[in-house]
Amino acid sequence: MPVVTASQPPRTVLERQQRRESSARTYARSLPIVPVRASGMTVTGADGTTYLDCLSGAGSLALGHNHPVVVEAIRKVLDDGAPLHILDLATPVKDAFVETLFDLLPGDLARRGRIHFCGPTGADAVEAALKLTQTATGRHGVLAFTGAYHGMTAGALAVTGNVAVRAPLAPTPATVTRLPYPYRYRCPFGLGGDTGAATSARFAASLVDDASGGVVPPAAMILEPVQGEGGVVPAPDGWLRAMRDLTAHRGIPLIVDEVQTGAGRTGAMWAVDHAGITPDVLVLSKAIGGGLPLAVIVYDESLDSWAAGAHTGTFRGNQLAMAAGTATLRHIAANALPEHAETIGRRLLTELHRLAGEHRSIGEVRGRGLMLGIEVVDADSAPDDLGSLPPAPDLAARIRSECLRRGLIVELGGRDDTVLRLLPPLVVTAEQADSVVERLAAAWAAAERNPSAA
Repeated sequence: MPVVTASQPPRTVLERQQRRESSARTYARSLPIVPVRASGMTVTGADGTTYLDCLSGAGSLALGHNHPVVVEAIRKVLDDGAPLHILDLATPVKDAFVETLFDLLPGDLARRGRIHFCGPTGADAVEAALKLTQTATGRHGVLAFTGAYHGMTAGALAVTGNVAVRAPLAPTPATVTRLPYPYRYRCPFGLGGDTGAATSARFAASLVDDASGGVVPPAAMILEPVQGEGGVVPAPDGWLRAMRDLTAHRGIPLIVDEVQTGAGRTGAMWAVDHAGITPDVLVLSKAIGGGLPLAVIVYDESLDSWAAGAHTGTFRGNQLAMAAGTATLRHIAANALPEHAETIGRRLLTELHRLAGEHRSIGEVRGRGLMLGIEVVDADSAPDDLGSLPPAPDLAARIRSECLRRGLIVELGGRDDTVLRLLPPLVVTAEQADSVVERLAAAWAAAERNPSAA
């Protein structure tokens, strides 16, 4: 059998992947590289090319690749001969993870919280959150938002907004009421800014309270404080507080999905910290496992009405992930990495706004901390009533390709895949951030010059 090594021609490996893997593969299509080594923010391909990684495992590598504290934590578990698979039994490794996480939780969750280990992915945790709130309330509907992304399993997909991935499938049993998420550049009300966000909040409250509005009292509301896959759209703090007030006053549990925003990504340990709110259920994955598969929900003890075995999973006891997650969370807190993310994020935003002044094809630059997005638009088309230009998916794809040619790994998201997303690790240096902008600027100019490139 062939063994993949760094000495093999990358083309051979890529051709085998294309021949054998599912057509549902994603990143492999737009990033045709064969990584063989990685450290911090850098990834080296089998052809010797080194890249700056602004994808970071879709945000799961908070400390970048192979950070020493993560590697040491994993090695210690292996060297100690600790069990690697323990289902939901208690171990010192698990206890250390829970203690570390609870020390960092927002608001009353640290005091009144219960944790449930859900399995390897964020979608598993979303499923658990939906089942928990349905069990606790005896209700079945869910309030979710346009632009949302919560995962690809049945329940998580039901509350996801992406029509393309939902259309081929049969309707899910869950009743989902879709509410408008505040999106300044493409405001669903044609208002934008604070006015658009206030109108979104007012509409949500009106619909829930209207006896003829068609919304049966729901089991939960689920939202992302920053929509990542939806195009890096941050919710205004005032809007988040309005959603917390709306749900609290009507007895609706609030689920906040921090799978991508959690653990310092937005410039605070948790994105809800910016608004000063505490959800009833916090959904966590990605960075909390230090790059290894781990997903949990932490929820108010008043919701803990599950029977034994109500939500299980074989791989909810991943000891290596718990050890890596403990090391990651402790390092983030001890080294003030949320504050670092805020500082470098502001630096990047300043430079990206400058770049926007040079390119009419940049519709908006936005984000929080080290979760940034640049909306790519068709500058030669007519704007809408709000002054927003149509999306430019072909140009966005060319920019991504030109970035890769210049040693910069980025991905796209948002409507029509026209938002270029930057998710560098929290340990990114100022010099690396400047290099990201330099490469991006050169890629943008090249993509605009050469419309036929792909």
